Amino acid sequence: VAIARAQVVAAEAGVRTADANIAQARLQLSYTHIVAPAPGYVARRTVEVGNYVNAGQSLLAIVQPACWVTANLKESQLTYLQVGQQAKVTVDAFAVHALDARVDSLQRGTGSQFSSLPAENATGNYVKVVQRLPVKLVFDDVQACERLHLAPGMSVEPSIRVK
Repeated sequence: VAIARAQVVAAEAGVRTADANIAQARLQLSYTHIVAPAPGYVARRTVEVGNYVNAGQSLLAIVQPACWVTANLKESQLTYLQVGQQAKVTVDAFAVHALDARVDSLQRGTGSQFSSLPAENATGNYVKVVQRLPVKLVFDDVQACERLHLAPGMSVEPSIRVK
């Protein structure tokens, strides 16, 4: 009887070991599924089927369906600018379509402050350098991006009604 009980205990330990191995295998398998952090369109793919990839490796660029325009306005153009003001955006590729937009936000720092190499104008002479501030313009017609096939990097001309 004692030998049979020992065999039962050993068999139960074997079952627990097998369950742990299955859980570990499932965990390792879950690492093979790559999920996009957001829905969108693949803009640039750097891997092909069958390639080996490493953790942290860039595989593709995703362009989200929500689109907006970042207008880099001069400091002198911001005097009367406020969030919510109406704007018109003309895309150079589709000059006949003026899209309605509104000011969504103003960045809390100039573009040069957040660049990889910010300008240091310390030559001894005071030279005033006009800075540009990124202003986010959101389209009123959310389907405009789809209809016109707008893409990141396209040139636009924004005009904002400030009064």
